[in-house]
Amino acid sequence: MSAQLTQVLEAIDAANAEDPNLEDGQPAALLYGRRMTGEQARLFPDASEALQIAARGQHVERWKLARQDFPEGRAGYLAWRKAEAEHHAKLVTALMQEAGYGAADIDAAAKMLRKEGIKRDGQVQALEDIICFVFLKWYFAPFAAKHPADKVQRIVEKTARKMSAEARARVLQEFDLPEDLASAFAA
Repeated sequence: MSAQLTQVLEAIDAANAEDPNLEDGQPAALLYGRRMTGEQARLFPDASEALQIAARGQHVERWKLARQDFPEGRAGYLAWRKAEAEHHAKLVTALMQEAGYGAADIDAAAKMLRKEGIKRDGQVQALEDIICFVFLKWYFAPFAAKHPADKVQRIVEKTARKMSAEARARVLQEFDLPEDLASAFAA
């Protein structure tokens, strides 16, 4: 691991350690970032440093933009998600500049964090696949327990549509999903 990469990952972790929301006794954003790195290393062991940084920085300082500060409904949700992506990209860009990364790497990480090019850019798609695996592995069961079956089905279908064909196939190999949910990944 390069000194630059170490510096940026440590800076992201330091920012995420400030998350007042706890999960499993740890700041939630810090835990999420480390889970993202774990899945990135498992799914894409030869990932570029830009992808490694984008994975760790996916939710950097997420708690600073509260969902309730945006309008209700889908339009408000999408505005919040866009603002979050811009915030993550801006902070990660600054950290990468401080560590001495070149413009190409910085632009690549920012593009991934803003999700520009899903299904068209391999690195952006890789980040999306990592996000989906993290969701399925750690966050899906608690989500499903709180929501009706029809909403769970819609979320699973949306998740599957975001993933690459290779990632969907891997989900079917790695997760024991009920048939109705698994069918979303078989398409």
